Amino acid sequence: MFINKARDGRNNVCGANIAHFRMQTKLSQRALADRMQLIGLDIDKNAIQRIECGKRFVTDIEILAFAQVFNVPLDALLRTNNIFSATL
Repeated sequence: MFINKARDGRNNVCGANIAHFRMQTKLSQRALADRMQLIGLDIDKNAIQRIECGKRFVTDIEILAFAQVFNVPLDALLRTNNIFSATL
């Protein structure tokens, strides 16, 4: 049976990178959720927290929105070999 999770048991590979970019820009999870809502994506603080800790899947539309908010290329969110990916 196939399990739809990363090797480390997380439901996404971008959560640690999202947390890194959020902290780098000095945004709270609530402020990030507010910015996501300003660009038209209905997401709340709890969803941000679950994404960052790997408990929630992330849709392609959400990944595009995160890249737009942080002004980074998509691959910056999807990299698994970043030093900061292992910090969470």
